[in-house]
Amino acid sequence: MLSELNKNHLIQRFQLHQTVGYHQEALRRVSHLDHSKLRKASVLIGFVERDHGLCVIFTKRARHLKHHPGQVSFPGGKYETSDIDLSDTALRETHEEIGIGREHITIFGQMPELVTISQFTVTPYLAFVDPTYTAQIDANEVDEVFEVPIRILLDRQQLHSQRFRINNFSHRVFGMSYQHHFIWGMTAQIIDSMQKHIMHQC
Repeated sequence: MLSELNKNHLIQRFQLHQTVGYHQEALRRVSHLDHSKLRKASVLIGFVERDHGLCVIFTKRARHLKHHPGQVSFPGGKYETSDIDLSDTALRETHEEIGIGREHITIFGQMPELVTISQFTVTPYLAFVDPTYTAQIDANEVDEVFEVPIRILLDRQQLHSQRFRINNFSHRVFGMSYQHHFIWGMTAQIIDSMQKHIMHQC
């Protein structure tokens, strides 16, 4: 079924069902943070139509960055006052990080904001990216750009989670392997929620 999920099916599955929140055990790690002091950010979940099916664009963050160095993530970043809104932030950051202009991107959905341990509230936007795009990496922010097939990304058996205890609280961390990459942290939390929303599986 995942291999048959095309552009129209994806839009229908996302827009016809209520968005799914993030796993409560994963959120406990940030439950102590004061929401009024958190900075806003957004990321772009870019779907690309390929001959073998839909894929999603990921980046590997540069190792010298202050927040989440070397981690796999969706393109995106923090809100600037010059941005119209958070969707504009996602489009701007995608262009700055990997060179894909907003004229090649069509946003079709939005997920709930996610609080991170680095004290951001991150809003993910789902979009289609023109398959003819050419990535131009900003080496100050990104080490690598790659795509993951949706048949892997939305497969519940590919996403693993582990529970552990810190300060008498139970926490859950998600992770997914693809080729030589390991996707975890905030990005894997978003994937977990997206799987449940699009595939309607808990």
